[in-house]
Amino acid sequence: MSMSRKAGVLCHISSLPGKYGIGSLGAEAYVFAKKLKKCGIKYWQVLPLQQTGFGNSPYQSVSCDSGNPYFIDLNALCKEGLLTKTELKDAEKTGPIDYVQLFNERFPLLRKAFSRFFFDAPAFREYVNGGESEDYALFMTAKTVYGGSFCDWDEKLKRRDADALEALRTDYHEEYLFWHFLQYQFKRQWRALKDYCNGLGIKIIGDIPLYVAYDSADVWAHGELFKLDKELKPAFVAGVPPDYFSETGQLWGNPVYDWKAHEKSGFAWWRARLQTALSTYDVVRIDHFRGISAYYEIEYGAKDARGGAWRKGPGEKLFEGLPRDGFIAEDLGTIDEGVRDLLLKTEFPGMKVLLFAFDGNPDNPFLLKNIPENSVCYTGTHDNDTVEGYVEQLSAEEYILFRSRLASELAQANIVMNLGKGQGSISEAFVRLALASKAKLAVVSLQDVLGLGNEARMNFPGTNEGNWEFRLTAQPAARSLSKLKKAVKKYGRK
Repeated sequence: MSMSRKAGVLCHISSLPGKYGIGSLGAEAYVFAKKLKKCGIKYWQVLPLQQTGFGNSPYQSVSCDSGNPYFIDLNALCKEGLLTKTELKDAEKTGPIDYVQLFNERFPLLRKAFSRFFFDAPAFREYVNGGESEDYALFMTAKTVYGGSFCDWDEKLKRRDADALEALRTDYHEEYLFWHFLQYQFKRQWRALKDYCNGLGIKIIGDIPLYVAYDSADVWAHGELFKLDKELKPAFVAGVPPDYFSETGQLWGNPVYDWKAHEKSGFAWWRARLQTALSTYDVVRIDHFRGISAYYEIEYGAKDARGGAWRKGPGEKLFEGLPRDGFIAEDLGTIDEGVRDLLLKTEFPGMKVLLFAFDGNPDNPFLLKNIPENSVCYTGTHDNDTVEGYVEQLSAEEYILFRSRLASELAQANIVMNLGKGQGSISEAFVRLALASKAKLAVVSLQDVLGLGNEARMNFPGTNEGNWEFRLTAQPAARSLSKLKKAVKKYGRK
């Protein structure tokens, strides 16, 4: 990553405040961007924007190229005459995200908007004919009509027989157009928001999951690129062995790639996916980057990830011919020489997470002294607790040791502050440490900027409930942002 010292904030679109149950691409996103600009923030990092699937996770999507329909700004649809003010009023909901309610109420509301949409408009027809959302629209039409997983559909549709696909388009034409409509609206709104942010001097960091969900348009349309059996069911699934996050490892359930098949095609599908990500965002974080060096596969049907095995990934060949600037490698977890060598070859900056620095090991790679310039320093990620939440669960003895180590880090960075005075002082210390680091880019979680606790955690790895629900009740307070602005300036992140 070629750039001078900069600062970023991590906040997913879903976490933005608003009237309608979940953050959106509407006015609150624009207000948030303006607040970032006032603080001197040059990067806004979001999590995957795809339509969520199992467990409401953006890492388990029905299509890797989709946009989340929940993020569509309802006020914009009202201004276009597609929704009424009464319908908007009925859609109002505050508090944490309730995905069950969203699913039951948002899609019927979006169908009302579609029923009033002139879908013979030239711009929309051009979008449909361009094929950008074709596989998604066909997949979601079939899911609506037939339900279940694609492997349970009629044999011809399951294997994408041309006549079966054409029957979907014609027999259920309005349903097919509805799913195109959702992506058309999302992508127009996202492009407008991104252009606005770029106009403010703010770049967007997006996230590309390494794997895709099994029951997805991606696997249905490109089954030959995955390790599937003759019935198109997974032979092996992805995960990671036991680590910091889980004693039994993580069993993600995503089908693993047949990298030999990808290489035969010149990695065409993957390169198109990377190019799409680069056009959607300004910088792309490649999730689970280590899986490109070597990946962990578990036999389908296993109860946990302990019996898996490591297999060789595509390595640097995946990125040949692609621009090297604009990627961040999520290199957390089990890292070996192969991953380190791949990082050197690609020159992608890796991630350094301060919450992992306090185990007492002087060689810990997350200590400030060990963080290199070509890296991105984070207070924490969406997969671990907030700083305050982490501190809250420490025992009295653990807390004393942790605070001593934190005080030492602050002293080495010449940061003078009282750690025991007021709620949020520990998270403020982490924010200042990240900004003071040698890393060219420091990204601080919004929850840590605001000093929020465990209630604001985004994700608990290895669990399927209670995740992705955090949402702000209002825009960040001026006092917290004032502190952030001063720290950004103090540590030379312009």
